[in-house]
Amino acid sequence: MTRLSVNINKIALLRNARGSDIPNLLQFAQDCERFGAQGITVHPRPDERHIRKSDVYDLKKVVTTEYNIEGYPSSDFIKMVCDVKPHQCTLVPDEPGQLTSDHGWDTLHHQSLLKDVISELKKNGIRVSLFIDPVNDLIEAAKKSGSDRIEFYTGPFAHDFCIDKHKAVAAITASAKFCNEIGIGINAGHDLNLDNLKFFKENTPGLLEVSIGHALVRDCLYLGLENTIQLYLRQLEG
Repeated sequence: MTRLSVNINKIALLRNARGSDIPNLLQFAQDCERFGAQGITVHPRPDERHIRKSDVYDLKKVVTTEYNIEGYPSSDFIKMVCDVKPHQCTLVPDEPGQLTSDHGWDTLHHQSLLKDVISELKKNGIRVSLFIDPVNDLIEAAKKSGSDRIEFYTGPFAHDFCIDKHKAVAAITASAKFCNEIGIGINAGHDLNLDNLKFFKENTPGLLEVSIGHALVRDCLYLGLENTIQLYLRQLEG
């Protein structure tokens, strides 16, 4: 079964809005695991508008499933990740003030940077994934850089899903088959939700993991956390 990693950035954003510890980020992460999530994802940003650097260290002490840290490979970020040693680090090409991730790496242009960073992370026993668009040349370059996995940026798929779901997923399906051929693992994330997740999973051969935050937290407001986690897991069955 494809694994579900819950991105808890939005919980940190809600906590920070009142300057207190409500909701408690560590408790939320533990509850996600208790209700069946197979991983926890965080994406700390330089301005700490949601996940703080201290959160990254604190979560390492309590997360018992897979711990995934996302971010741009600045020197400070890489030092933090190597200190914490999560199971996985997902590298994203975000600018410092970017609101959310909205494109994948140009792995051809940034090949030298990525090779150096990936080598350092893997020396510390950390699996590496690169946030990427479904373009085979870029995926091949990701493989050459030493990355263990790629994470498909699924924003365009989610945007076009209601228009023509088969057309929306076509490029990802083709690139997923290419990933399987060259032996690089497949993750995915961004705007996946209860409406599009099952179809996406069924049309992405070899999908290992999805990272979902915004939509899952929204659903929690209406459905409750335990029920929401179970609903997402059902979409990934089979």
